[in-house]
Amino acid sequence: MKKNIEAPVARIIPKKLELHNDLRIDNYFWLNQREDQNVLDYLEEENAYYEQETSHTKDFEVQLFEEMKARIKEDDSSVPYKYNGYWYIVRYEKGKGYPIYTRRKETLKADEELLFDCNEMAEGHTYFRLVGLSVSPDNTMITFGMDLTGRRQYTLQIKSLVTNEVFSDTIENTTGSSTWANDNSTLFYAKKDEQTLRSNEIFKHKIGDSEDQDVVVFTEDDDTFGAAVYKTKSRKYIVIACYSTLTNEFHFINADRPDDSFKIFQDRIRGLEYSISHFEDQFYILTNKDKATNFKLMKTPETQTGIDNWVEVIAHRDEVLLEDIEIFKDYLIISERTNGLNEIRITRWDKTQDYYLPFDNETYTANAGTNVDFDTEILRFSYNSLTNPASVIDFNMRTKERDVKKEQEVLDPKFDKNNYTSERIWATAVDGTKIPMSLVRRKDTKLDGNAPLLQYAYGSYGSTIDPYFSTIRLSLLDRGFIYVIAHIRGSEYLGRDWYENGKLLKKKNTFTDFIDCTRHLIENKYTSKEHCYAMGGSAGGLLMGVILNQAPYLYNGIISQVPFVDVVTTMLDDTIPLTTGEYDEWGNPNDKAYYDYIKSYSPYDNVKTQDYPHLLVTTGLNDSQVQYWEPAKWVAKLRTHKQNTNKLFLNTNMDAGHGGASGRFEALKEDAQEYAFLLDLEGIHV
Repeated sequence: MKKNIEAPVARIIPKKLELHNDLRIDNYFWLNQREDQNVLDYLEEENAYYEQETSHTKDFEVQLFEEMKARIKEDDSSVPYKYNGYWYIVRYEKGKGYPIYTRRKETLKADEELLFDCNEMAEGHTYFRLVGLSVSPDNTMITFGMDLTGRRQYTLQIKSLVTNEVFSDTIENTTGSSTWANDNSTLFYAKKDEQTLRSNEIFKHKIGDSEDQDVVVFTEDDDTFGAAVYKTKSRKYIVIACYSTLTNEFHFINADRPDDSFKIFQDRIRGLEYSISHFEDQFYILTNKDKATNFKLMKTPETQTGIDNWVEVIAHRDEVLLEDIEIFKDYLIISERTNGLNEIRITRWDKTQDYYLPFDNETYTANAGTNVDFDTEILRFSYNSLTNPASVIDFNMRTKERDVKKEQEVLDPKFDKNNYTSERIWATAVDGTKIPMSLVRRKDTKLDGNAPLLQYAYGSYGSTIDPYFSTIRLSLLDRGFIYVIAHIRGSEYLGRDWYENGKLLKKKNTFTDFIDCTRHLIENKYTSKEHCYAMGGSAGGLLMGVILNQAPYLYNGIISQVPFVDVVTTMLDDTIPLTTGEYDEWGNPNDKAYYDYIKSYSPYDNVKTQDYPHLLVTTGLNDSQVQYWEPAKWVAKLRTHKQNTNKLFLNTNMDAGHGGASGRFEALKEDAQEYAFLLDLEGIHV
């Protein structure tokens, strides 16, 4: 008979961490030694404990996985899009977990050309990801980036589309993407710092040269910035983008002259954010210039790009966030957000048309899709809602006719979207601010306080989680769960101010907003403390860590995915990925004011002796965004402070990184594990 495994107890090796006359003792600092066998053994012990304690749900996990998988059309394909004379299609084959990239010349009836079969490329690898596909202007070559660890360090290669041979050119440690000059022989790409993984150098590569012959054309010396390279939709310019949380800067050259020196578009000015698009003899600039908090649109001649030449096209509006633009030969498309809702505005350059696409509810997401064709009157956009599967729609901007090219199929004979209902509700925060939530449930789920409810949020970097349809989520909804997305401060759901009021020295609004949303849901009988659950990942995992410490009594269980929980220590270590570029988001704790503020909420620093809800923590050994040791240290510390017998699990994927497992269906196994954890707490096993 197999011996039961006790909950792992990590060794205590105190390390003194002192700054600003403040002493912190970190008993588990040693866990950051990735190559140390003791560390790997501890992670394996936690995994073994997790497997043992959840063994009674393994059959149910398999059932959930098969259920989720069965809803997905396996032999599926994307809606084709046309670029430079070819139709490009991504398709999947039954029983295979990776995409197949193909194209057809001029017409969809032409012979299929195979670009990549990722199923063959992934054989023998525990992790595989292909990114950055870029076809040469003459259509004869394609570049691609491969990651075999999940660390997001991509090897860049080039393939002939005439002979199908992969060239000997191999470039390591890149972002995975590259940009062709118009001469079909020059490539530009970004490399990463080996240790911090910051994208900081732009190189020029000539086909046939070795990597050590490549020329550095730009180096980003400010370690709070990253750099990337791309080509404008007009195909006229190659652009280097320098970016930080609060500031942008661009450099450009004519794509016909790749050996020219890059010219600066506009010098970086602290706090000036802008992005550029090219059309005819002008650049169009989306910017926050002159305190345009929600951004405005300006333009400038391509020969005079400095800020003094910028002329206003669309003025700043307090109530409308200007998110993006898409340029066509005859039309300008403006993506906006008003009162939290996506809006798509269509206007002709000659001013003969100016209107919005109509949408009819409060829990939807609509975005401009893949629009690589410049000379067309067709806008492709995507639409879905909490109750409606995703659609890809071609919209004739002149006639206003819609052509639904594809609606996501839900391969479940029991699925009927009319069985579900969604709504947007508002909670009141401690400071009186109204916080919106998007909610979905089955119509037959009673609102009597007994329904299990899963509340999700992210709440950082201005990243907005819009209401979206999920076939996976049906496995919860059909078992009586209510699902809620809390649009808390720290996102841009209600405009740029919504973000500004959830960062730096106002970061705590993010956490209290989430808790106040929970209180509202309980008070209004959507659920109760005994049936309330929360989930978040990465910076959303930080959110889970804070609510765990501050309001553990409101939740029966929490799932914290790849959580950023050791905020002070991480933000003081500029040798690990992302730290320096994050100062404008969290603050630099080398400044005492930020140190004190961050320490006051950092989950790892605020673990206390108290009862905690059931907790499942997930991470990946190769995570490049949040290092595995943060959740590992956090769980180790929680084990010594937790006063009750509630479940506490750490599950580490030893082969993957921040995004979890690779492959179309492998990731579903992780979803099934998380759902089984929640459903088990509700006593639901079928």
